[in-house]
Amino acid sequence: MKQYLLSIYQPDGDPPDDLDEIMRELAVLNDEMRAAEVWVFAAGLCPPSTATVVRAGGTEVLLTDGPYVESKEHIGGFTVIRAPDLDAALEWGRRLAQVVTLPVEVRPLQDR
Repeated sequence: MKQYLLSIYQPDGDPPDDLDEIMRELAVLNDEMRAAEVWVFAAGLCPPSTATVVRAGGTEVLLTDGPYVESKEHIGGFTVIRAPDLDAALEWGRRLAQVVTLPVEVRPLQDR
């Protein structure tokens, strides 16, 4: 089966008031993904302000604080799943978007 990345796009700013409820529903969905044997890995990310960008240029390497690009939204978390095809991955992405109430990008990983 092919693997897919489900990226959760989160607006900058404070988390929603109902974050505890969203996290409970997300735990239920992750358990469903495990039971369906599609779940590979999931994680939430720290805010973009904690990022460090590493740029190589010739023999020099430059470290810069902050995200690579300034944006009003960022990837707040992700899930990697195994699915037989894009339609099945999109169904899991739809369910994830309903739970987190945020946009979810579904993208296939390149074959190994």
